[in-house]
Amino acid sequence: MDFLHYPFPSKRNTVIANRGMVATSQPLAAQAGLDILKKGGNAVDAAIATAAALTVVEPTSNGIGGDAFALVWMKDELYGLNASGPSAKTISKEALAERGHDKIPMHGVIPVTVPGAPAAWASLSKRFGKLPLSEVLAPAISYAEEGYPISATLGQYWQSAYKKYKNSLTTEEFQHWFDTFSIDGRMPEIGEVWHSPGHGDTLRKIAKTNGEAFYKGDIADQIDAFMKKHNGFISKEDLASYEPEWVNPIKVHYKGYDVWEIPPNGQGIVAQMALNIYQHSEPKWQDAETLHNQIEAMKLAYTDGKAFVTESSEMPVDVETLLSKNYGESRFAEIMDTAMDPKPFDIPKGGTVYLATADADGNMVSYIQSNYMGFGSGIVIPETGISLQNRGYDFSLDENHPNFLKPGKRTYHTIIPGFLTKDNQAVGPFGVMGGYMQPQGHFQVITSTVDFALNPQAALDMPRWQWMGEKRIEVEPHFPNYLVQALQRKGHDIHVAVDGGSFGRGQIIWRDQKTGVLYGGTEPRTDGAIAAW
Repeated sequence: MDFLHYPFPSKRNTVIANRGMVATSQPLAAQAGLDILKKGGNAVDAAIATAAALTVVEPTSNGIGGDAFALVWMKDELYGLNASGPSAKTISKEALAERGHDKIPMHGVIPVTVPGAPAAWASLSKRFGKLPLSEVLAPAISYAEEGYPISATLGQYWQSAYKKYKNSLTTEEFQHWFDTFSIDGRMPEIGEVWHSPGHGDTLRKIAKTNGEAFYKGDIADQIDAFMKKHNGFISKEDLASYEPEWVNPIKVHYKGYDVWEIPPNGQGIVAQMALNIYQHSEPKWQDAETLHNQIEAMKLAYTDGKAFVTESSEMPVDVETLLSKNYGESRFAEIMDTAMDPKPFDIPKGGTVYLATADADGNMVSYIQSNYMGFGSGIVIPETGISLQNRGYDFSLDENHPNFLKPGKRTYHTIIPGFLTKDNQAVGPFGVMGGYMQPQGHFQVITSTVDFALNPQAALDMPRWQWMGEKRIEVEPHFPNYLVQALQRKGHDIHVAVDGGSFGRGQIIWRDQKTGVLYGGTEPRTDGAIAAW
């Protein structure tokens, strides 16, 4: 195994196993996935079980009403699934104006797009699963109906959202959020057992019908009725016509390894663009010049990503150009000795929960699922446990922007699963969730892994930085002070964050290509856990 370097002490060690592994941000969800592996399921079954369980045991980050993306390594081939949903067929800039909106609101029925997560589970199960969906979703149903105690980090996010929503989401359409996510009319406490019987009932219907109930059955009727009542756009027609898309993953070569992502409308390409730019540098361990080059490469990549990424068919520049050698070299040549304010490059004429699974047969899954901005839109369909996402918030209302709002269009999407291969063999799945931190987290994990041979846990433990815009960089509280000062001298506007909550939460599973042994790392910034066999 190449990645075994561990340059500093840690409270956690890399987990090592050989028969199966599930890494995610909540211990109960990881255990659900492992239970499915032990029952004869494969890595895909385990991923679905874990994802469904996460909608119950980590509702602060995802839900049945969210989107999903997956990279699946199955029998020595990599497959991609884009399960992000489009806007309603009746929404438009003009329709928003008729309802008094000159911008897309963050919460409520307006920014809701078609949920893709249930369709992702059904599609993955149908194509690659070994066990019936009813058996795979059973652990999640059990957690919903029998309840579970709220863990520490989960409880903190839950309480923060409750306090914020109590002051801001005060109209009738939001009442069902409070009915679902409170206990006796108050916010739940850490260690308190929370139940969601409606959530369990919805999962049973999804399992029994392989997702059909959600998109064409009585659940779709409930969503449609709620939207009509509260003047929303999503309809049963939008749900019934939705299908997730199997896609060809895209890659960039980085120092002997291929780094894979889902193609746009996802922002995974931003991480690849940054790696493509940065690979022309000569990195040194804990070095200010190295960090400066990393930050500048990410700034350039993100600036271009935000300018151009949307539905691939509507991008003004193609993926091949953004990942080309010429692009990487030309953008790297723009990096100076001091911090800059990047602008989009000239077009040639012519932002969650993340999980990784692995089984004994070599199959591996990189999977991500999200409602966006915590609980999402703040809209919950009564008595179903379905918390709907607010992905429509990211659309632009500028008619000249590639990500301009149109009916039935998928927006720029923040959630991204990653996968690493070498010499056409799987190394494994990785991901870092957290809005617009995600490509930055992917970039930092891969450079730590490939450039400095850090093992999975060490790569996740590394202090992180995050570009916020212009020259502003936020760093974690334990980021080395001498590096902070050196970056400030280079013109970076460095701010030490109060806590690490905004720096993403990641998981990694690497497979030794010679022995098949699995090495897993989990996020120290959350209730992360690895269940191994």
